[in-house]
Amino acid sequence: MDKLLYKKNINEHLVLRENSLKDENRLQFHLMPNGGWLNDPNGLFSLSKINHIYYQYSPFTTKWGLKCWGHYTTKDWINYKEEEIFLFPDSIFDKDGAYSGSAFVENNEINFFYTGNIKYIDKDYDYILEGREQNTIKITSKDGFVYSDKKLILSNNDYPKNMSKHVRDPKIIKFENKYYMILGARTVDNQGCALIYISHDLDNFNYHMCIKSNENLGYMWECPDLFIQDNEWFLIFCPQFISNNIQNDKCAYLNLSLNLKEKTYSINSYNLLDYGFDFYAPQSYIDENSRRVLIGWMGMPDSKYLDVVENKNDWIHALSIPKEITIKNHKILQQPLKELNNLRDKKISLEECSEYKTFELNIFDIVDIDLQIGEISITFNNNLFSLDLSKCGMLREIKTIEIDKLKNLKILKDTTSIEIFINDGEFVLTNRCYNTNTIIKTNSKFKYSLFTLKKFNIQYYYEK
Repeated sequence: MDKLLYKKNINEHLVLRENSLKDENRLQFHLMPNGGWLNDPNGLFSLSKINHIYYQYSPFTTKWGLKCWGHYTTKDWINYKEEEIFLFPDSIFDKDGAYSGSAFVENNEINFFYTGNIKYIDKDYDYILEGREQNTIKITSKDGFVYSDKKLILSNNDYPKNMSKHVRDPKIIKFENKYYMILGARTVDNQGCALIYISHDLDNFNYHMCIKSNENLGYMWECPDLFIQDNEWFLIFCPQFISNNIQNDKCAYLNLSLNLKEKTYSINSYNLLDYGFDFYAPQSYIDENSRRVLIGWMGMPDSKYLDVVENKNDWIHALSIPKEITIKNHKILQQPLKELNNLRDKKISLEECSEYKTFELNIFDIVDIDLQIGEISITFNNNLFSLDLSKCGMLREIKTIEIDKLKNLKILKDTTSIEIFINDGEFVLTNRCYNTNTIIKTNSKFKYSLFTLKKFNIQYYYEK
C-alpha cells in the first residue's frame, strides 16, 4: 500500500472512523485508533518540545492486516494531535508491512529503523524457516513528518546462519561513541534471543553478539529494548510462549552485567515488567526532561476476546498511559508521568464514584484490601495480591502476585481499562475490562484520595 492507494480508498477508512468515534466503550485518557487496528508503539522520540508517538496501524480493518505507522504528537501529554499516517509499506523492501521499529535522534536528525516484511506466495511455506524476508530499513527525517528514501540496512543474509526468518523490531542505542542495534530473534531450534549489531556511522552495521538465556524464555523475543540506567543494564523484551509458566509471561526484562566491548554478559535476574493481562511490545526513550518514558500496547497478540466487542464498532486496541521508568534495588519501577496529574478534576468520596466513568484512586496505610470496582475484584491478604477480571466480559480470569508488604496502591480506571501500580510502581498490572461500572464497595480500612479524571483533548485528522 502507498499513500496514493490510501487516498483512493479513504472513504472506506472514514466509514470505520465515523462508527468508531461513536462507541461509548472508547477510552477517555488513552490513545486509540480512529477506525481500524492498533498495536505496537513505534519510533518514540521528543524533539523541539514535541513528543512523537507512532504505532502499528491498519486503517481499513479491525483484523490483522497490512501495517502502516500511525502518528500522534503531544507537547504536554494531555492535548494530542492525530497526524497524517507517517509510513506506508510502499517499497520492494517492505511491501507486505512496515513493521515495528524505533527512532534515534542525534544532531537534530531523526534516524528511524524498522522491519520491512516480505512474504512469498509462490508456494506453501512455513514462514518460520522459509518464505519470509525480514528487512531492516532506515529512513531519516528532520521533523518526524517528512522522511528520506528508504535504505536497506540488513536482510536475511546478514543475520547469523542459525536464525529463523523471524528477526525484527530494531532498537538503537549509543554507548561509548559506538552505535548498537538490538533485534529480536528466533533461532532455527526455537530459542528466543536478542541480536546486537555494531556501527560507527548508523549506516553500516556488523554482527556483534547475541544475548540469550539457558532457561526456557520463549521461542521468540519480540520488541527488545536495551538500555543502561543508573549504571545498570536492562533488556526489556516480549517472550513468546513460555510453556511452563501458568501466568503466561508476555512482557519481561533481564537485569544484565553486560560488557559490549568484550562481548560478554551474564543474567542477574529475570522479572516481569507487567503482571496484568494486556501489556505488550513496550518501547522506551529519553525525553527532553531526561526521563525514560515507556509506552506499551494495551493489548495482546492473542486478544481474540475483543473481537465481539470492539471489532463490531470498527476499532480495536489502545496504547497504555505513558510512564516514567526509575531503578530501585536492581529492578524497574514504573509510575504514570506526572503530567497526567493535570487530568484530575474533582476530589470525591468512594460513595460518589458511581456517578463517573473514570477515576484515579490512591490507597495507603493498608493492612489488607478487599475491594470491588463494579465487576472487578482486588484483594490482598496473607502476602498475596489478587486481581479477578473473570466477570468483566474479557475471557480473563485471575492474576496473583506474592508481595511482602502492600505499602500503597494507585488505580487508574478508564471506561474499558484498569491500570494498577503497587508500591510506587514496583508491580504494575495493565488490563482491558468490559461489563463493569464504577461502584466501589469495600469492608477494608485504609486512607485514600480519589479524583475524577478528564479526557485527553485530541485533535483528529480527517483526510478528504
